[in-house]
Amino acid sequence: MSDWYSQDEEAFNMALSQRTDELYRIPDLEPDEDGLIEGLVLPLRDLVIFPRMVSPIFIGREISLRAVQEAQARDQTVIGLTQREPEVDDPGVEDFLPIGVEMAVGRLLTMPDGSSSALAQGRRRVEVVEFVRLEPVIVVRARPIYEPTTPDRQTEALMRSALDLFERCVQLDRSLPEEAHLYALNIPEPGWLADMIATALSLNYRQKQELLLTLDPRQRLQRINSILAQELDVLELEDQIHSRVQSEVDRSQREYYLREQMKAIQSELGEGDVWTRDINALRERVEKAALPDEARAVALKEVERLSQMPPMAPEVGIIRTYVDWILQLPWQTTTEDNLDVRHAAKVLNRDHYGLKKVKERILEYIAVRSLKPKKERQPILCFVGPPGTGKTSIGRSIAEALGRKFVRISLGGVRDEAEIRGHRRTYIGALPGGILQTMKRAGTANPLFMLDEIDKLGADFRGDPAAALLEVLDPEQNHAFSDHYLELPFDLSKVMFITTANTLATIPPALLDRMEVIEFPGYVEEEKVIIAQRFLIPRQIEENGIEDTGLTFEKEALQRIIREYTYEAGVRNLEREIGRICRKIARKKAEGKRYPTTITAELVEKFLGPPQYFYTQAEKEDEVGVATGLAWTENGGEIMFVEVAVVEGKGSVQITGQVGEVMQESAQAAMTYLRSRARHFHIDPSIFDRLDVHIHLPEGAIPKDGPSAGITMATALISAFTGRPVYKEVAMTGEITLRGRVLPVGGVREKVLAAHRSNIKTVILPERNKKDLVDVPKAARKELHIVLVKHMDQVLDVALSPEVVTKPPRPLRNEEDSGEGTTEEEKKE
Repeated sequence: MSDWYSQDEEAFNMALSQRTDELYRIPDLEPDEDGLIEGLVLPLRDLVIFPRMVSPIFIGREISLRAVQEAQARDQTVIGLTQREPEVDDPGVEDFLPIGVEMAVGRLLTMPDGSSSALAQGRRRVEVVEFVRLEPVIVVRARPIYEPTTPDRQTEALMRSALDLFERCVQLDRSLPEEAHLYALNIPEPGWLADMIATALSLNYRQKQELLLTLDPRQRLQRINSILAQELDVLELEDQIHSRVQSEVDRSQREYYLREQMKAIQSELGEGDVWTRDINALRERVEKAALPDEARAVALKEVERLSQMPPMAPEVGIIRTYVDWILQLPWQTTTEDNLDVRHAAKVLNRDHYGLKKVKERILEYIAVRSLKPKKERQPILCFVGPPGTGKTSIGRSIAEALGRKFVRISLGGVRDEAEIRGHRRTYIGALPGGILQTMKRAGTANPLFMLDEIDKLGADFRGDPAAALLEVLDPEQNHAFSDHYLELPFDLSKVMFITTANTLATIPPALLDRMEVIEFPGYVEEEKVIIAQRFLIPRQIEENGIEDTGLTFEKEALQRIIREYTYEAGVRNLEREIGRICRKIARKKAEGKRYPTTITAELVEKFLGPPQYFYTQAEKEDEVGVATGLAWTENGGEIMFVEVAVVEGKGSVQITGQVGEVMQESAQAAMTYLRSRARHFHIDPSIFDRLDVHIHLPEGAIPKDGPSAGITMATALISAFTGRPVYKEVAMTGEITLRGRVLPVGGVREKVLAAHRSNIKTVILPERNKKDLVDVPKAARKELHIVLVKHMDQVLDVALSPEVVTKPPRPLRNEEDSGEGTTEEEKKE
């Protein structure tokens, strides 16, 4: 293009005009008698030229160059055929569109890359009829397509719509010159207008092909209107985005300009700007705060970074929040412990009844601290027990006794390690974990920190919170606890941690090893009565506004509520039932009706309805094959009956009552012990192979397991096989071995109190459980005859009557032996 391009605009326009004039001087091909024209083909790839439009073309292929050169030598037009796929280098007959454009090609110009270029002007659409030849150049015969030049009313409307849309596109699209719209206004023909707009718009190759193949001018205009409408939507959206961005830029520039003016004015007045004052105030806070050296150095470094940033920088808020967290944590602020042991004992006894082990442990800690005030190592306790036994509430009492702040977080359902250690500051909205957030809320470095429900921690792809607690609850490590957000060592060694759990089974061993476990065994009936009298009844009377009624509860009424309306280890449901009675009294008072001032056992059913639970009482008579055992549950102790039936069979042993594997093994051991000492009990050993034994534990819907029913099952079996009844007032617990030894069991306190509550007179316990009797109330020990045994023989001496009241079971003899040595009466039996 260097031969006609000039830096002088006037010379450039003149050269362009001359080249355009050359195109117009080339005549159209003349049709033959069939109305067909024959011409050379110029293959076009990735290019569509519409009639009456002028466009530059680039010629690189030999077949195209020959066609142009030959046409220029003949001073005639060529037929431009557009390829279906632009990637085809050597197109065949099937590679071209059936509709082409007759066009004039101007002078060829050589480009720097060796290819040629020229200006081409479209003349008219043509329809290819046949290919005359394919080499060395392509020659086709085609039929010119003539379009109507005068529009009808509908076409006129389409033309006006297209012009309106095109005008708006020209206004919004900076790449379209205004002259394009003026040129379009002067086009009288509908097809010409559609082709002109299609050339002006930046359409894709497929859209241009579709418009070229649309021969009806009206359909072409409809398609152009649709394309213009879509283009206009995009252009309007671009304009909105551009306007919004420009508005933001202008606002930011205006704010910057105003701030610079404010700085200049404040500088003249000697005041300094607000941002600088804030930074100086923050730096002064850091310097005055009671911070460790490392924390102060980090905070000052962050303040320095903050001072070098513009006030509106995105990172300003992140740094400011981080520095505020450093300043708000209680690094060295502590409260003074109250080390008066008597005061602590008074507070603990005032708020809670029982819980002897917990109270002793806390009083021991206070005593040691009073003797060695500089002792830094704090106990890490784990209270384990059923719900409602006072684990959380006694934590508050301990904090009050020590004079410390009490803070608590619940770990139930926590599955993300970041909830303990926090998120790193790289995350948007990052904050410290629950430990440091709670320490900030406490405001001191030595609070009593309760971690509730530690047995209900979870773990998933976000980490294991229990693993994060290993550092928190380890006295050797928690003096330098590191939170992901703070990334500074924080001293937790002054904190007294107390955790609570309902079971130890779900606590990881490594975590459990770091804690001192104190069990909350659950309250027995006697303790629940005292707790109700001292705490629950006064609280419910006050909450329900009946202080002036003088309402009291008889002991028998409380016992009935505990036995027949609640079944729990704690006292929550007991308080609910007492609250129900108090509300009914309050309603009667509000309605002006008569109401009782003393709640007796008979009135309980009137207020609470029919009993919900039934406690087991001792048997009324001595029976053969029925022994009374003692069982431990989370809700306290229970008596449990073991029934044995012996029937004709093949020597099988069956145990029912929803028993676990351990209890089944105890039954097998008891049966084996019986068979091994059959002659000692005057039992024919041969009968075991001809009798079936069925052991049943009533209340089959309740799961039962454990080895402590071993001696009870053995006693019931021996009673069934010997015909000696078991005393109804004797209950027992203990594990049995094959040699008849009695091994110790757990839950002695609850079991003994259950026996006492059920009117049992004698309790048989393993001798090695003598140490557990210390926890049994004196009243129960005094009223019960407690027998300590080592061997099964001692159990039988106490539990079985020496008198045989029924014939021992024995199978019928085989037919071949039925007549030998047997009387007629024995046969009938």
